Amino acid sequence: MQNRGLIKFFAIIFALVCVYQLSFTFVANSVVSDAKAFAKGDTAKELRYLDSIGKEEVYPVLGFTYNKVREQQINKGLDLEGGLNVILQISVKDVLKGLANNSKNKAFNQALADAKTNQQGNQDYIDAFFQAANAANVNLAAADVFGNRNLDDVIKFDMTNKQVEPIIKQKVQESVESAFKVLRERIDKFGVTQPNIQLLGNSGRILVELPGAKDVDRIKKLLQSTAQLEFWETYKIEDVGQYLMSVEDALKKTEVAVKEAPVKTSGIDSLLTDKADTTAAKNSPFLGKMIAPGMQGAPYVGTFATKDTAAINAFFKRDDIKALLPANLANVKFAWGKTNAKTPDVTELYALKGTRDNVAPLSGGVIVDARDTFDQLGKPAVSMQMNGNGARKWEQITGAVSQQGNAIAIVLDNIVYSAPGVSKGAITGGQSEISGNFTIEETKDLANILRAGKLPAAAEIVQSEVVGPSLGQEAIDNGLLSFIIGFSLVLLWMVVYYGKTGFYANLALLVNILFIFGTLASFGAVLTLPGIAGIVLTIGMAVDANVIIFERAKEELDNGKSVQEATDYAFTWKGAMSSIVDANVTTAITAVILLVFGTGPIRGFATTLLIGIFTSVVTAVFITRMFLDWSLSKNEKLAYSTSLTRTWFKNLNIDFLGKKKMAYAISGILVALSIFSLATKGLNQGVDFVGGRTYQVRFDKAVSAPEVTADLVAVFESAEAKIYGSNNQLKITTKYKVDQEGEGVDEEVNRKLYEGLKKHLPANLKYEEFANLYEGKQIGILSSAKVTGTISKDIKTNSLWAVLGSLFVVFVYLMISFRRWQFGFGAVAAVAHDVIIVLGIFSFAYSFLPFNMEIDQAFIAAILTVIGYSLNDTVIVFDRVREYLDYNSSPDFKGLVNKALNTTLSRTINTSATTLVVLIAIFIFGGETIRGFVFAILVGILVGTYSSLFVATPVMTDAIGEKEGRKMAEFKKED
Repeated sequence: MQNRGLIKFFAIIFALVCVYQLSFTFVANSVVSDAKAFAKGDTAKELRYLDSIGKEEVYPVLGFTYNKVREQQINKGLDLEGGLNVILQISVKDVLKGLANNSKNKAFNQALADAKTNQQGNQDYIDAFFQAANAANVNLAAADVFGNRNLDDVIKFDMTNKQVEPIIKQKVQESVESAFKVLRERIDKFGVTQPNIQLLGNSGRILVELPGAKDVDRIKKLLQSTAQLEFWETYKIEDVGQYLMSVEDALKKTEVAVKEAPVKTSGIDSLLTDKADTTAAKNSPFLGKMIAPGMQGAPYVGTFATKDTAAINAFFKRDDIKALLPANLANVKFAWGKTNAKTPDVTELYALKGTRDNVAPLSGGVIVDARDTFDQLGKPAVSMQMNGNGARKWEQITGAVSQQGNAIAIVLDNIVYSAPGVSKGAITGGQSEISGNFTIEETKDLANILRAGKLPAAAEIVQSEVVGPSLGQEAIDNGLLSFIIGFSLVLLWMVVYYGKTGFYANLALLVNILFIFGTLASFGAVLTLPGIAGIVLTIGMAVDANVIIFERAKEELDNGKSVQEATDYAFTWKGAMSSIVDANVTTAITAVILLVFGTGPIRGFATTLLIGIFTSVVTAVFITRMFLDWSLSKNEKLAYSTSLTRTWFKNLNIDFLGKKKMAYAISGILVALSIFSLATKGLNQGVDFVGGRTYQVRFDKAVSAPEVTADLVAVFESAEAKIYGSNNQLKITTKYKVDQEGEGVDEEVNRKLYEGLKKHLPANLKYEEFANLYEGKQIGILSSAKVTGTISKDIKTNSLWAVLGSLFVVFVYLMISFRRWQFGFGAVAAVAHDVIIVLGIFSFAYSFLPFNMEIDQAFIAAILTVIGYSLNDTVIVFDRVREYLDYNSSPDFKGLVNKALNTTLSRTINTSATTLVVLIAIFIFGGETIRGFVFAILVGILVGTYSSLFVATPVMTDAIGEKEGRKMAEFKKED
């Protein structure tokens, strides 16, 4: 090997760099361990401890502070660390409505609605809107659309729609970037360590990762709140009483009567006076839902059950009900009050007085500062300071309210937080305060979002994943155990099969592990549970390059070469290098595609797989060679085998092509059965593909999945519970309100889940303990995920393109590399065969196998891994066929193909065996969350090994044809 000294120098330097990079992780973990020991399970105390030492020196050798060390460590993904991962969709529809100045143009508003309905998978909403607008002949430059005074500096009335579209796209992107900045500022002030927030292309989506986050409901509110703060005057009960009675009368004609009303009185007099009447209201569709009317002078109309708010909102939106509004109430807006934690089932209805344009007289844009404080009664509140214009307007409003005797409603995101009266005249100076039923945490969050500013449009959580820290620790333990077992088995096999050379390959494998983790640390990559699986799988695949080299060296030894000559030849391009490059390039192609189309932990898997492919080739080609050359320089005896394995796979002469009819028949039956099962039974599609909510819930005792399902159906109408791993753990799925927007929806669903499971949970388990995350949690929600219908379409589309794209790219690569399309066709046919059979097995077995077999993003990652691995096997055989055609030709083309299959069989079996051993270790010890993922790869590699021998090569041979094959062989022989 040329330049051995230089290679040794770079290997040592790279190893030292990896150790240096990994040292930050060891130091950071040590500090975190100290923090946990100090906090004794108190998360807030642990965070305060880490914040307090952020600027203290914790790495004295290099003089680095904890903050510096933390930035350089390997970051653990949410499935290992625990925490919250969400994708927020900024409402492009709201942004467009704002840019159009809330236009009343019917065609424009219909196009907005049609865009959401007609939006295809992976299509941006704005593109769907432009399609709908053009189909409806909407003039985007019209004065009542985008040609208004807000945009007249960039949009002229004579512009075509094609000229307007890029301008609007730019304005929408600016709004999304503004939302990104606001969210980043909110998160920075929240106090979560190592938050990650990033824009996802031009989709209007924002990824937020908060490792270690515990209070899930609180964080979701923080993220989704638009901070649309408004100040409204309220109507008094006597102002709207007559209108409410007319609403009641109108609804009696169209609505089903309320059988028994909980209200104290049944006449309009009860809305205007403080009289009590024990007569229950009958035939009362609206007032019958009222629990109690507002008292004389109260700022609200009455109190209602929270469950009835949606129905009442629907009443007020009806055109016939709007038509009943008298002139003095033309600009009324009805809004609900903030629910009290002590009485979450009851809320107040407010009647708000809008301006002539039906908007609030004063918005929160005038707020220049906000801070959490306490009111005169010592209750948590938020104090706000307005700018000069706001202060003047505030003085006018408070003066009018003081004279009229009504109140000012302080409204945040259409929720009335408080509605104080003004008894001492106009308030000057612009100082105001929001008080109400707040906790200290709520006032801190409210002050935070007011300081950070409002979002330009609503932010909806379209995908979320929540993982508890206890589950994360279990994943680490399981991943580490599978890593140790799989690694040990591979090391043992290499020594048993190859003897001393296998020992040197093992040393190179240890260096490979160092390089993988060091590279992960250097790139700031995130280590996930699928990422650990990728590393363990890489261990199995890492020996592949060494196996190819060693098998080639054995062949050269059998041909009479010395050990030195055989070793030298094995490391040449004609020897093993071309096979190694082709095999790893095809695997890398699928990993790159997975990296592009995947999200979250799947990207972690693709990242570690790519790094592992690169480091495996480097260590096999250079590090192993370095050890072998050192051994040969010491005159050590190298044989590339042991006395036990010396005769294995020698002098094989299996007629693989002669058995192709039988192989075609077997494959045809398996493919037909798979397609039949897919057509009749289908697949168990996870929430990634169909949308929905999923929860992993653990109980303190064994539970019955059918019984729990029945209890949840009573709450959600549609739900399913399955045993997940042990019989005290369930995986629960439901589509309840998955596409409904609003910051309180997720919490509402969690509370319903709690109520539905209450009889199966410990009697003393509170909702907060059930829903939120904390160290050592063993009962309740351990992890959850949500995928809305919109993003599930995108995931399905991306997954389809990922699989088809990888097949196409590999076909093109092999066609170019082997200079004939038949090689690419044979490889792709075998891969398609493998994918269909794996899908068929998942379709047939998901209903009875005792582990999760959902088709989700992880499954697509497994399919792409199978594609890469199957291609790896096939390419080795094809490369040997090419070699025989180029250097060792015979006029018998089929004989050459059979010879290629026989001479590479030891490599095929060895590589498959080592990889399968590793996968079995992960399958058994890797934990429930990854078992289905590993099973797909396990089945795929078994089928892939078979197809590389009995499908890919026969298909390639048949595609070339006997006449063309003989011509190829004879042509090469003449050369």
